[in-house]
Amino acid sequence: MIALLLALGLLQEPAPPPEPKEQDEVRVEESVVVTATRTDRRIEDEPIRVEVVPSDEVQEKIMMTPGDVSMLLNETNGLRVQMTSPSLGGANVRIQGLSGRYTQILADGLPLYGGQAGSMSILQIPPMDLGQVEVIKGVASALYGTSAIGGVVNLVSRRPSADVREVLLNRTSHGGTDGIVWFAQPLNQRWGYTLLGGGHWQERSDIDRDGWTDLPMYRRALVRPRVFWEDGRGASVMMLGGVTFEGRYGGTVPGATAPDGDAFAESVETTRIEGGVVARRVLRRRMVLAARASVTDVRHDHVFGAAPERDRHRTLFGEASVTGTAGRHTWVGGAAFQRDTYDSRDVPVFNYRYSVPGVFGQDDVVLHERVIVSASARLDAHNEYGTFFSPRLSMLVRAGGPWAIRVSAGRGYFAPSPFTDETEATGLRPVQPLGVLQAERADSVSGDLSWARQPFEVTGTVFFSRVRGALTTIDTGDPEQPIAVRNADGPTTTRGTEFIARYHRDDLDVIVSHMFVWSTEPAGDGRREVPLNPRHSAGLDILWELGPARTGIELFYTGPQALEENPYRQRGAPYLLVGALLDVAVSARLRVYVNAENLTDVRQTSSEPLVRPVPDVSGQWTVDAWAPLDGRTINAGLRFQF
Repeated sequence: MIALLLALGLLQEPAPPPEPKEQDEVRVEESVVVTATRTDRRIEDEPIRVEVVPSDEVQEKIMMTPGDVSMLLNETNGLRVQMTSPSLGGANVRIQGLSGRYTQILADGLPLYGGQAGSMSILQIPPMDLGQVEVIKGVASALYGTSAIGGVVNLVSRRPSADVREVLLNRTSHGGTDGIVWFAQPLNQRWGYTLLGGGHWQERSDIDRDGWTDLPMYRRALVRPRVFWEDGRGASVMMLGGVTFEGRYGGTVPGATAPDGDAFAESVETTRIEGGVVARRVLRRRMVLAARASVTDVRHDHVFGAAPERDRHRTLFGEASVTGTAGRHTWVGGAAFQRDTYDSRDVPVFNYRYSVPGVFGQDDVVLHERVIVSASARLDAHNEYGTFFSPRLSMLVRAGGPWAIRVSAGRGYFAPSPFTDETEATGLRPVQPLGVLQAERADSVSGDLSWARQPFEVTGTVFFSRVRGALTTIDTGDPEQPIAVRNADGPTTTRGTEFIARYHRDDLDVIVSHMFVWSTEPAGDGRREVPLNPRHSAGLDILWELGPARTGIELFYTGPQALEENPYRQRGAPYLLVGALLDVAVSARLRVYVNAENLTDVRQTSSEPLVRPVPDVSGQWTVDAWAPLDGRTINAGLRFQF
């Protein structure tokens, strides 16, 4: 870290940046600035469409699920949190219908959750210290490498702009408890820090009383410090770290058995240690030197039935870039290196060491006062799968008045690994050693039409993606290793539309959204609809502030979806979820809230069991989760500042 700061020259007096025009200062202060595209510009000036979940929406979701970001992401248009392991509650994030393993989750631009984030990652990230969430949809490999062919979710930390000490205590009707402390303090004009600490507990719940866990038991403790430094003239450093310990337990409840008469345990114990630094320095000639680096070490102790799987994931990342302006051009050039390793004590045949050095560049060109084009490209040299060239081209057209058009197209690659949605739920013991696999290749194109005039903002989107050589699992017929991972013979294609409209004025915020997805993949001699991708989903979110109280009402509709190897049905039934929030400021320091989720008490196990009569070929007892398993949930708590 010291070497990085020395390399950036932060111990020297930086040259002052050029003075901005007065009107630009006003516009920046009133606008949202996004960092996920590397240029740190106002969102309305970005040719690449970036969805932003602002601070007020993050604060609302803190009171709904203070223990993790799953609801925050699931209620963002175009994103869907899909459960991958019903017994343990594992989940990943699908962007515009693509597999969750294609989604790159970042913290302040760093891959702290690994190059290929596991299904437990989003369940271990509390949102209390988040300032905003930035989402880039579609292939983003040109910006972030081979792990981002579905898109990027960047979790941006809150800055210590004021002296805040806050405690949140939360309790749910299903035996969940959250205790969180949040400290933020500017120490002087240059230094500040934030500190998040939390303890989270969930009791095991068998809601349908069939002897199988519907809500896993877990115990989690974590601490996440952030240290900030800036000199007021463009140079800044953020140092961040974190430690997480969690034990999560599912399967049959104590004293019960699976349909074969034997108990079946599922569990995973996690130890995560992470650290990173993000730094920048203003150079002469309107250039900015930036660097970021991180290291993540995650240890898992899995149990699937009676079989342990102990493993270790490590990610080492470093990047340096220079940003500059020249006339109509704003350019970025840089180099990066990432190393991902997987070490398993029990199935070492799947161990890998992936090293990927790369170079990248981006040029945003103002062709006209109403037209901006962004061209970016990346060249990665993967030590196992060869060299990949990932381009992306985006264009912003201000069509006049409140109208704006964005068009974007990109290509990217994804290096194979043994981790798919299927193997996340079963472990690797049932899987044959990987044969000769090819990298998955993805192309995506999208177009947006936006209209914005206070207090309204409306956006419509059409998108298309194609993944060639997508990894899939097949039945080998071998009772010892019944699963094999192969490249699909044909492409997986996904097309759809998004619509989002927002009304925001003073104390009232209303968001209406709809998403249509049609996704197909090879199956035998033909094609089939991709499972667990509802064709239609829609939402209505209302947040109203009335004096010291805030009231929220949410309605979310999920349409029918194809299911895979479910002995009880071929398609999931449509359902509507209704939620309500009441948050009251009792005093200047104390807020009390009550939140109700799923008031309609939708539950998958209301109509058929979660557990199969016999396990599938991989040994998995449960069917896929296509609807909520916990039913109606009430949580209440308080937030106290001291």
